[in-house]
Amino acid sequence: MEAKTKDLWVFVETNPDGSAKNVGIELLTPGRMMADKQGGKLVALIIGDKPQAAIDDANAHGADEIIVIDGPEYKDYTTDAYAIAICAMVEKYGPTSMMIGATNNGRDLGPRVSCRLHTGLTADCTGLDIDEETGNVAWTRPAFGGNLMATIMCPDHRPQIGTVRPGVFKKCDAVEGKANIIKEDFHVAEDQIRTQILEVIKEMGDEKVDLEGAEIIVSGGRGVGGPEGFETIKLLADALGGTVGASRAAVDSGWIAHAHQVGQTGKTVGPKLYIACGISGAIQHLAGMSSSDVIVAINKDPDATIFSVADYGIVGDLFKVIPVLVDEIKKARA
Repeated sequence: MEAKTKDLWVFVETNPDGSAKNVGIELLTPGRMMADKQGGKLVALIIGDKPQAAIDDANAHGADEIIVIDGPEYKDYTTDAYAIAICAMVEKYGPTSMMIGATNNGRDLGPRVSCRLHTGLTADCTGLDIDEETGNVAWTRPAFGGNLMATIMCPDHRPQIGTVRPGVFKKCDAVEGKANIIKEDFHVAEDQIRTQILEVIKEMGDEKVDLEGAEIIVSGGRGVGGPEGFETIKLLADALGGTVGASRAAVDSGWIAHAHQVGQTGKTVGPKLYIACGISGAIQHLAGMSSSDVIVAINKDPDATIFSVADYGIVGDLFKVIPVLVDEIKKARA
């Protein structure tokens, strides 16, 4: 289809309670820059059941316009309902580009929407810009197993669509919003939704893992030596009020559940503090945590790649270093 406007859309995914998932609000930050370069509006598309909290959040974080679809059929995500609704809105308004968070739902939704609209999709992006010569979106993502970064453009079809990893961009400061809010009365019939939600499971086992929302993450890699080594990692995470993360090597070895994995095939995170313990710094792992505000590396190898991205480095045995750190943290808080 042809674009009717130069607008850039951000799909702001909602939770069942009507609040916005972080990634949608995060994407309004690069969206502001990109929409200005394209010469169009920054539009937030919100679909959910009574999503007023998400509307307020998008309004406070820079959206020029907010298109809202509100209905009980959108309370829990289903591919059919959301794909039908998004495609209908895109065909009506004709944006030139659209970003979707690369959450589990977003990774399911992006391909379905792009296929129905006969356009391209760049998945799992970690960088965004507008090409000055062509005006196309320059989508950057890891390629060839994370060994290089590829920049991809979609010059012939509209809208240009990409899914973007959570945690790559930071939310801008909230301001008093002045967005134009458009409420669309659009409903999807029950017989058009071919799946039924039987149960929503929010936790894995006895532990809830929220890496994307964590402000402090302490991660362990191959250097922890085994599953028992993560008890030491947890001591530091607990002392700091943080969350335990892991490299792919540790997860593949079966030392910790995949829900803790940070990296190209895990979660992309951007905490205020990231502590990498016994992690060498493979590019696949760096792709998932390099946007952290402060990075601390603990490793016995002084030549480990992780030190090249760390703000602070400690060369030493993590099993000797971490207990000292925990003791000092406890003293400081006493």
